Amino acid sequence: MIQLQSARASWAIGDDQPLAVIAGLNVLEDLDLALKVGAHLKAVCEELGLPYAFKASFDKANRSSVKSYRGPGLDAGLEMLAKVKAELDVPICTDVHEIDQAGPVAEIAEIVQIPAFLCRQTDLVTAIARAADARGSLIHVKKAQFMAPWDTRNILAKIGEVTTSPGVIMCERGASFGYNNLIVDMLGIQAMRALGVPVTIDATHAVQLPGADARTAGASTGGRREGVPIIARAAVAAGADGVFLEFHPDPDAALCDGPSCLPLDAAAGLLRQLRDIRSVL
Repeated sequence: MIQLQSARASWAIGDDQPLAVIAGLNVLEDLDLALKVGAHLKAVCEELGLPYAFKASFDKANRSSVKSYRGPGLDAGLEMLAKVKAELDVPICTDVHEIDQAGPVAEIAEIVQIPAFLCRQTDLVTAIARAADARGSLIHVKKAQFMAPWDTRNILAKIGEVTTSPGVIMCERGASFGYNNLIVDMLGIQAMRALGVPVTIDATHAVQLPGADARTAGASTGGRREGVPIIARAAVAAGADGVFLEFHPDPDAALCDGPSCLPLDAAAGLLRQLRDIRSVL
C-alpha cells in the first residue's frame, strides 16, 4: 500500500484499501469545465467511500494530427490545475512529456504520470523520479502498448536507480493488436502486481481505436466507449487496485478522445459497481 504524504494524504492505493480513483478530463478545455467535472466526481467518490484524485492533461503531445487540440500548455494548464486543487481540495494527476516539465509538474501534481509511449525514455523517467522524490509525489506509469507486463520491471529499476522514495503505481491500458486496435490481457494485472506495486486499469484508453476515427478519416483516434465499463469491471475483478477513467458532460463534443470517454452522469453507477466488485475481493 502507498499513500500521499501531503495534506491530502487520504488518497491511498493497494492491499486492503478501497478502490482508488483517478478520474477527470482527457485534456483541459477551460477552468469551469474542469471544476464541474472534478466537483461531480469528488462528490460521487465521497458518497461511495473511494479515494479520489482529479486527472486532466495540460498538453496531449501524442496526437494523430498536428491540427488536433492539445490543451492550454504547461503554464496555463498548471495554473488551471492549481485552481482545481485549491477549490476542490483534491490531489491532482497529470502527465509529463518533456524532461524540463518534470519539476514544475511535480510542484502541482501529487501524482505525476508517465505516458505510455514515453515510459521507456530513460532520461524522462529518471527526471520524473527525481522531481517526484523532491516534492513527495507519487508516480503513475502507463504501460506501453508494445510492452509485456513483466517487462515493466525495467521501468521500476530505472526509478530505483535514482531514488527509493517515490511510490510507483503501474497502469494497464491495453496492448497493440493488429492495426487500429488494442486488447487488455487481464492476467497482466497480477503480473505487474507481482513486481510489488499497485496496479490501475486505464479503461478509457484501453478502448481506443488508434488512428481510426471515421469522423476525421483517420486523422484522430476512434474508440468504443461502450466497452469502458466492461474492461473496468473485468480489471477490478482481476485484482486492479484502482481505476483511471475519463468523463465529459458531452463526450461527442469533447475536444480530445471523445469516442473513448464516458458521459459524466455515468460515473456514479459505474463507480458503485466497481466498488462493490472490489469489496467482494
